[in-house]
Amino acid sequence: MPTVFKKKFMLKQYLDASSLSEWQNLVDGGSKIVIFTHSMPDGDAMGSALALADSLCHKGKDVTVIVPNSYPDFLSWLPGSANVMIYEYGRQKVREQIAAADLFFCLDFNSLERLESMASLVMKQSVPIIMVDHHLNPENIARILISDSHASSTSELIFCLLMQIDGLEKLSEAAAQCIYCGMMMDTGSFTYNSNRSEVFYIISLLLTKGIDKDKIYRAVYHNYSVNRLRLEGYILHDKMEYFQEEHTSVFCLTKNEMKEYQFKKGDAEGFVNLPLQIKGTKLSISLREDTEKPLIRVSLRSVDDFSCDVMAKQFFNGGGHLNAAGGSLAMTMNEALAETHKAIEAFHDLLSREVIKD
Repeated sequence: MPTVFKKKFMLKQYLDASSLSEWQNLVDGGSKIVIFTHSMPDGDAMGSALALADSLCHKGKDVTVIVPNSYPDFLSWLPGSANVMIYEYGRQKVREQIAAADLFFCLDFNSLERLESMASLVMKQSVPIIMVDHHLNPENIARILISDSHASSTSELIFCLLMQIDGLEKLSEAAAQCIYCGMMMDTGSFTYNSNRSEVFYIISLLLTKGIDKDKIYRAVYHNYSVNRLRLEGYILHDKMEYFQEEHTSVFCLTKNEMKEYQFKKGDAEGFVNLPLQIKGTKLSISLREDTEKPLIRVSLRSVDDFSCDVMAKQFFNGGGHLNAAGGSLAMTMNEALAETHKAIEAFHDLLSREVIKD
């Protein structure tokens, strides 16, 4: 007889009795709730915010999701996304919503700085804050702080919280779609930061709500223009620089190049992951000129135990996770490339260690 191994799955309970009571009191007493997520919102930011908003709306709450700037077009299918308020396109209306709120949720960021120009508006309000995030070193600004840097995503945290508060039966299919999308995108379609059995247990529960995970994948990753695919080819053929000894790739993208390929927000999604397909590669770095500010946006992705977070903090004014981080540099592209070369040299010993081959 074969041996059968059984594991009893239990979702993490992030709220103790006191915090659960306070959460419920804050939500029950809130007549106007605002959910914020970070600048340049990605799939996890949007997915977690919209899932929480859906749950609160089903409780009869007046809920508004506000983001500092626009989200990628390939996320416009997410249920509830059409109602998201974008600060850069309606500053006065956003100010009015913030001033009228009596409860704030801050999702998928650990510091109000991630709200950029909206941060000062939030800080001026004497409104309780509930923060839910999976990044390191959260800012001490919240009445209730749910922080777990080991979680795959903020969407995973929101799922666990909603299960603890309301149970699976009250989770809508729309919220499940949002949560799955957030988890999928923040793990590179479950290729990093997702090696915990609990992640796939959560997915199995989401599937019971009727979501089509394959359709969600296509909605995100099979939704690009011809120009976006041509841009991908251009980057890999003409722009990628490879440091053989350090097992590292670097590429940059300027505003002129983006204009040539009719770039739109979200078109660079996933580019930084592509060089990791090269055998033995440990680190991939992308540099992209911001289309609205004099900044170079930096993204880092790694495999195994090389810490993108440490490099991002030391060289790129940023941070993040072990295998995925970001930052920005207020300098020219040539200067940013020089700084990137310094970073690679500084981590030479870690990056040049022999890669274990199968």
